[in-house]
Amino acid sequence: MTDSSQFSPRVSDAQQAGAHPAKVVVLASGSGTLLQALLDCTDPGFCVVAVGSDLRHCGALDRAAQAGIDTFTVGVNEYLDRSAWNAALAQLCLDADADLVVLAGFMKLVGPAFLAALPGRVINAHPSLLPAFPGMHAPADALAHGVKLSGCTIFIVDEGVDAGPILAQRAVPVFDDDDVPSLHERIKVAERALLVEVVAAMASRGWDVNQRKVSIR
Repeated sequence: MTDSSQFSPRVSDAQQAGAHPAKVVVLASGSGTLLQALLDCTDPGFCVVAVGSDLRHCGALDRAAQAGIDTFTVGVNEYLDRSAWNAALAQLCLDADADLVVLAGFMKLVGPAFLAALPGRVINAHPSLLPAFPGMHAPADALAHGVKLSGCTIFIVDEGVDAGPILAQRAVPVFDDDDVPSLHERIKVAERALLVEVVAAMASRGWDVNQRKVSIR
């Protein structure tokens, strides 16, 4: 990604009129609750056109099939190396004509070959207020540190781990009697709502990236 970049929906005027919604590809490895939030959204500015996974069987693929959405799987062990896997994954997203790719509980790190094919158009959701608590155990880490506020972050993916430019954040309280499941569930409720809002705004208005700062127009 360049230091200063602008990203616009390819048919923004038509999209705002509801004629040509932005095409969103969702990558997921789990039950698909974030995907379902996007599927349930009635915003005419975007539509989920394909759902991919690194697993042959997961709840997200089932949800997509039930909604009549195209699905694909790209297992890491099906390729000689991660670079080849990244290239194959990117090609499937490009074949779906993706304007935006959403990592929604996708449990594999995407690499340079994938990101180079879709520069500035890959976003992720994380259950903490980044840069605090990156990685796989954010709610547990938040509780272990005794924070009073946690939350979720939507960000543009780069080659770091949960390190890309931040699009939006939403805070949730941490209660004295919270355990990991209760805190994580509260975060997930906020995360689903925020993801839908961000995708809808990006699809209809476009976004600008200037080094670490990113803004939706």
